[in-house]
Parts: sequence; structure tokens; C-alpha cells
Amino acid sequence: MVSLTSPVCDFGSSALNFELPGTDGQNWTLEQCAGSKGLLIMFICNHCPYVNAIHQRILRDTAELKTLGIASVAISSNDIIEYPEDSFENMQKLAKQLNFDFPYLLDESQDIAKQYGAVCTPDFFGYNNKLELQYRGRLDASKKESAGGDVKRDLFEAMKQVAQTGHGPKEQIASMGCSIKWKKHD
Repeated sequence: MVSLTSPVCDFGSSALNFELPGTDGQNWTLEQCAGSKGLLIMFICNHCPYVNAIHQRILRDTAELKTLGIASVAISSNDIIEYPEDSFENMQKLAKQLNFDFPYLLDESQDIAKQYGAVCTPDFFGYNNKLELQYRGRLDASKKESAGGDVKRDLFEAMKQVAQTGHGPKEQIASMGCSIKWKKHD
């Protein structure tokens, strides 16, 4: 398990379209996922300790962002052959167990993760209402364990600013997590 840090935000780059199967049995596109004020795309997976440490915070922040017009979607792009815990069936179980109120999508080909330049789980991409990138940072100071309850909510505060102004903060701290588990090619 390699720990990686995501690159800095490429302000203004456009969200790329996708159509991926969701754990709810529906196929989802970028347009269907977007909210009136923006969209948070989260590259996560089931087995990563960095993601597992922040499940409850993700649920809290996505629910609060929804009230501000920011919709959320989670995408798992890991190699499900080498990492069966990240299989679609296990994604469905996790989404049900944690009562995800956002689509949880499987990027089995890994094309979407590659197109977005996702490198780790979690990797957060925050877009404004024009689907222009405004945030590429961490959720908060959590690492493999949840940070204290009084930490700054980097992602939430940034996306709240995006909802209000269309622009993210200039200063952002990169997300850290496990590398995306790329398929081995012959």
C-alpha cells in the first residue's frame, strides 16, 4: 500500500463526462450527478484505510453540501480482480450499510480515473456550477485515523465557498491516501 498525495488544483479545467454503473442499479452520467451550484467527485474505494477513517465525515459533508446545491458522486476505480474487497457487490454492500445518499459508481475500465488524473483514494475534485474545477484538496487533517473533531473542514469550507462564489480557495492542501490500484497489463 503506497501513500500518495494528489496534485494541486488545475483551476478552471472542465469536468469530463462519464457514464458508469451505480450501486443503485442505475447508470449515471456527469450531467445527472451535477447539482445546481456544483459537483464534488470523490475517488474512493472500500478497502483503503484513509477512506475508511473518514466515512462518517464524508456522509456529514456531502449531506450539508447538498443543502447548498453541491451534489456529490463517489467513483471506485481500483482493480477488482486483485482487490476483491472493492468489487461491485462489495461496493453495493458498503453503500447500503453506510446509507450513501450519493451515487457510488464503478469505473471498472479505470478510464475515468485516468482521464481525471486521479491518483489516490480519497481524491476529491470540486467543481462549480459551470463544472470548472475549483478544489483538489483534502477532506480535513485526517490520515489513516480520523483527525480530532475540532479540525478545519477543508473540503466543506472550500465547496461552501464554491457554492456561494463559483470559485474555490487559492490555498489548498492536497489529499493523501492509498494509490489507485491500477490493473496490470501484459
